[in-house]
Amino acid sequence: MASILLLHSMYGLRPAVLDAAGRLRAAGHEVAVPDLYGGRVTDDAEEGIKIKEEIGRDELLRRAIAAAAPLASEGLVYAGFSLGASIAQNLALGDERARGLLMLHGTSDMADDASTGIPVQLHVADPDTWEPVDWVNAWYLRMRRAGADVEVFRYRGVGHLFTDPGLPDHDAEAAGRAWAIALDFLAEL
Repeated sequence: MASILLLHSMYGLRPAVLDAAGRLRAAGHEVAVPDLYGGRVTDDAEEGIKIKEEIGRDELLRRAIAAAAPLASEGLVYAGFSLGASIAQNLALGDERARGLLMLHGTSDMADDASTGIPVQLHVADPDTWEPVDWVNAWYLRMRRAGADVEVFRYRGVGHLFTDPGLPDHDAEAAGRAWAIALDFLAEL
């Protein structure tokens, strides 16, 4: 099974992230779940953005790298929710031992200079105001040019963070489908 670094969204280390880690562990994976916000958690988007901006993108990336460093020799699968998915992508593309990348609800613009052959899976709402269709299509092409083996799963009519039961975006049916597909993906790595 896989060793997974699972990164939270801009809302912080919410119960849904810990539940996701439990789901992955129940499937036999080893999962590390760092708290990039140092204990700060919210269910308000504006507050989440404020926390993210206070800490800063570079510091969040530094914290994620520090969390990955003791685990990276094992060949990690990087995974994340929204902001965490963006950071996970940056880490995976910079780690030549990465085994895979699981992205839920978010992407990063980093891919133009990258070269990787890792399998990548993205689960995203369609439409999604945070991840517009044109953006996701361009992201897909950049990742393919980088050499990644990319699968994109779109979920019509759901909100951005549809896997989080504690947020208004939650959609149990779409979340169930996403997790079933994601667990199959991880089992193959």
